[in-house]
Amino acid sequence: MTRQELINQIYRKKSCLSIGLDVDINRIPSHLIEKYDDPVFEFNKQIIDHTMDLCVCYKLNIAFYESIGVEGWSSLAKTLEYIPADIFTIADAKRGDIGNTSKMYARTFFDHMDFDSITVAPYMGVDSVAPFLEFKEKWVILLALTSNVGSRDFQHHTDRKGEALYQKVIRESQTWAESDRMMYVVGATHPEKLKEIRALVPHHFLLIPGVGAQGGTVDEVMKNAHVPDACGLLINSSRGVIYAGDDEDFAKKSRAAAMELQQEMAAYL
Repeated sequence: MTRQELINQIYRKKSCLSIGLDVDINRIPSHLIEKYDDPVFEFNKQIIDHTMDLCVCYKLNIAFYESIGVEGWSSLAKTLEYIPADIFTIADAKRGDIGNTSKMYARTFFDHMDFDSITVAPYMGVDSVAPFLEFKEKWVILLALTSNVGSRDFQHHTDRKGEALYQKVIRESQTWAESDRMMYVVGATHPEKLKEIRALVPHHFLLIPGVGAQGGTVDEVMKNAHVPDACGLLINSSRGVIYAGDDEDFAKKSRAAAMELQQEMAAYL
């Protein structure tokens, strides 16, 4: 998906919502486990059926599928195949190795599985990112300032010039790819940093986790990082949407939670 295609979809749906399909087998409704051979896929299928008109992106956290072995990879593949082609997909894999290993990760998620994008950790530098950028029609989403409390352990540390590590990552990585190839992960739990980061990358998309369960809000994100006529945001909610209900009406409750977020976004779009 191109940058312009993503922008068009955002304004058509009046939404920049990304829904995280981070499916814990221990949290899905029991009737799915009793009734279906692949309850994880069925859970995802019903979530997608009830939310595809409200979101522009689905983010699949790979660890949740890897954790249940071969069956999890099968559920992941079927879910990816089921997502409509005009909706952006993210492999939330946070890969960060180098050389041939990184090339194999890129082949896995771009060639074999055909995700639109992948999250990548930049700790090992450009060597860990370049293999993904060899795929011309795919996106790299670089971890910059994450939403977890532990982000302050390293990401906020400053050098002698007063530049924080996350600022250095954003500044230097802009030479690796243009705004139509690279996005940045910036947590919604750092609203005071969003305006500053937007000034550093005025044209790049930001993937914003941390809305809902982690305490971030749509209003703070949109006020500080929304770009007129481009939006430049994918605001993700995972648990707050997919676990809004735990009974046979779980998908309807997920829709209601997604619609609440979408309507907040619509006020800005």
